[in-house]
Amino acid sequence: MTNAQLYDSHMYTEVIRQYEEVAEFINLDSNIRERLKHPQRALVVTFPFRRDEYEEVETVIGYRVQHVLSMGPTKGGIRYAPDVNLGEVTALSILMSWKSAIVGLPFGGAKGGVAIDPTSLTRGEKQRVTRRYTAELLPVIGVEKDIPAPDLGTDEQTMAWIMDTYSNFVGSPQPGIVTGKPAALGGSVTRREATGRGAIAVTAQAMEKIGKTYKGSNVVIQGFGNVGRYAALDSYERGAKVIAINDLGGGIFNPKGINIPELFKHIAKSHTVSGFDGSDELSEEILEVKCDVLIPAAIGGVITTSNVNNIKAHVIVEAANSPTTVSADKILRDNDVLVIPDILANAGGVTASYFEWVQNRQNYLWKEKDLYDRLIETMTSAFEEVWTISQKNNCDLRTGALIKGIKRVASAKLTRGLFP
Repeated sequence: MTNAQLYDSHMYTEVIRQYEEVAEFINLDSNIRERLKHPQRALVVTFPFRRDEYEEVETVIGYRVQHVLSMGPTKGGIRYAPDVNLGEVTALSILMSWKSAIVGLPFGGAKGGVAIDPTSLTRGEKQRVTRRYTAELLPVIGVEKDIPAPDLGTDEQTMAWIMDTYSNFVGSPQPGIVTGKPAALGGSVTRREATGRGAIAVTAQAMEKIGKTYKGSNVVIQGFGNVGRYAALDSYERGAKVIAINDLGGGIFNPKGINIPELFKHIAKSHTVSGFDGSDELSEEILEVKCDVLIPAAIGGVITTSNVNNIKAHVIVEAANSPTTVSADKILRDNDVLVIPDILANAGGVTASYFEWVQNRQNYLWKEKDLYDRLIETMTSAFEEVWTISQKNNCDLRTGALIKGIKRVASAKLTRGLFP
């Protein structure tokens, strides 16, 4: 069976295509080039769970993929979605390897998922799925082996169930087995905000590099989960104007800028941005709204060759994972659109997860200000390195980021050598 057959998915094809282009560009050692296209470990499990109607038992498929085991423990989220598959999870694990390497974390990449619609589950059903899935992962996860985190369709409570299940099997509390858990269980107070705020920190830095300022910029945000919300709040606090936002319930538009704190109050009641009094309903495709900065913060594959030429933003910040296809990315470069790639823009989440893991291992919690300062320092330092690489090699930021990440991972692999 070929690699393409085993990991058959559009996302895997796109990720490998990007990797091969950069590997060729940097003349990557042939001894490592092929190895990095494959995960070192891929676990596929099937398991049953009971619906609330006791006699109703369903069987679902779960995955956990670990791309590189040479850098330290592996790290990556767990997603619940009906279309989760091995190829997608593998692709995301590879991106996690590059992402961790770009911001200098001692992790290899991992990703997991269960092929189920989380909206179809009651709280009790979701807990049973999570606990059984955790039991299936016991041979491959651990505080020093592989540390899960939340992703699409999972949250702090999901991580709490994983921690509790794992701790019961081990026989003692193991808060470091997951990150992104509730603060009451040793979770980081900045984890929820980290991805969004980290993305805006590097955006402001990028704007300065091209002679612009983030303050006063018109910003459009696609998606209003944790990432989109805190990207919007940070933008508002920095004086940028968030003029359009959408979520699954609809979209809103205000050319004078949306009042983000008031929008938070509205969402707490209505659970959607739609219907917010301080704005109009969005009448056009959100990705095509004229703006200075566009932030895709929802799902992957939303910027494609079919809509890329309708995008009117000067800067695109990939707060979501893989929102831009490879073909569309090339068109954006030709159109002189500055793209801050996902492997850099949304690395605030894994950075905050690293801080949480370190605190759990030390059994010592840092102050919130220290966490935020370290997050911003890590993100801005990584951006500065990527910018320098891209300028030196006359390439875009995505290529610059991949050069940094791939070289670091390859160096670790080559230095450790082969066993036996």
